[in-house]
Amino acid sequence: MRIDKFLSNLKYGTRSEIKTFLREHQVVFDDIRILSTSFEIDPNLDTIYLDGKPIFYKYPIYLAMNKPCGYLSANHDEKYPCVVDLLKEPYNRFDYAIAGRLDLDSEGLLILTTDGAFAHQVTLPKSHVPKTYEVLLDRDFDQHVTLRQGIAIKDGRNQEYTAHALVVESKSNIAWITIDEGKFHQVKRMFEAVGFLVLKLKRIQIGKLKLNELPSGEYVEFRKEELYD
Repeated sequence: MRIDKFLSNLKYGTRSEIKTFLREHQVVFDDIRILSTSFEIDPNLDTIYLDGKPIFYKYPIYLAMNKPCGYLSANHDEKYPCVVDLLKEPYNRFDYAIAGRLDLDSEGLLILTTDGAFAHQVTLPKSHVPKTYEVLLDRDFDQHVTLRQGIAIKDGRNQEYTAHALVVESKSNIAWITIDEGKFHQVKRMFEAVGFLVLKLKRIQIGKLKLNELPSGEYVEFRKEELYD
């Protein structure tokens, strides 16, 4: 990979700005200062130093985040803060695909990854990756059988389909539901279809990956095998 592409991918500037960046900063590989934008490196094998410090580079990256309410599951938005705004150095220098998006007013486990194929696999409905949610309802829940048998709701294109809960349990007005699709507002619409209002929604598990005690707004790296182990 050319050094200008490597540095621009890590948000040190645009490709056209890297020529000036190389003059103004000490970018070094193997005790050689890099001044040419066409200098070739292997980012997976070579350690590049910027002003005396090694540049962090890793591919792929898998992050499990506890998304807070009030953040969009997106990379950019003009109105609301996005989950990538919570990332700090060095992770904030990478571009992420978001697997299993959550609504603005929902919270819990979210996967951010630089592995686009993995993100697609997790979110693809036919992959049937189970996702578990903890839901606070407006009253005590008693429609377990109905949700397990299936309930007719509409997707994001206003097309009707039958949504099933793989597992649904409850204690008074708190319910835990597992589904393996995750279509548009699916969990909220399932509870609304049987007469319950969702006051709070928190995803606590994707596949075998659990939220556990991860603080709100924090994130940790994980191995993609943990989703299936």
